Amino acid sequence: MTGTGLVKHPGELSLQRLLATLTARLHPSTYVFAVVRDESKLPPLAKLQMLFREAESEGVTVILTREDAEAHNLEHAFPCKKITLNVNSSLDAVGFMAVIATRLASYDMGVNPVSAFYHDHLFVPLGREDEAMRILAELAEEKRRDAQESSA
Repeated sequence: MTGTGLVKHPGELSLQRLLATLTARLHPSTYVFAVVRDESKLPPLAKLQMLFREAESEGVTVILTREDAEAHNLEHAFPCKKITLNVNSSLDAVGFMAVIATRLASYDMGVNPVSAFYHDHLFVPLGREDEAMRILAELAEEKRRDAQESSA
C-alpha cells in the first residue's frame, strides 16, 4: 500500500474457499483481557495484541500476555490462547467468523474473535486450545471434502 486513502482489501471473499483452505496456528503465550481507565497507564503499544476504545466512561480494552498484564499491575480476565487463522480473509467476507464461532459453540466453547487487516484471530479459553485446534482442522477437512464432492 502506498499513499493514503481507501484501498481495495486484498483478502478472500469466498466463504467456501476460506473454510476449505483454513489452517491455524496456536501461539504459546497466555493472553488476557484488561481494561485501562487512565490512558496514561496503558502499556507500550508493542506489548498489546489489541486496543479498543470502549464508551468514554468505560476505558480502553486491551489484550496482552498475562505476564505483561501482571508486570503493569492490570486487573485482567479471561486467560486464553490465541489462534491465528492462516487465511487472508477479506474484511468484507460474509459469514466466515460466524461459521467458526458457531462450530466452537456447538462444543460449548466461547471464543473472542478479532479481525485484523490480514488475518482473523481467535482467543479461546485456556486449557481448551488443543480442542479448538482439532475442531478447526475438522471443519476445514469437512469443507475440503464438500468442495471436492461439488466439483466432481
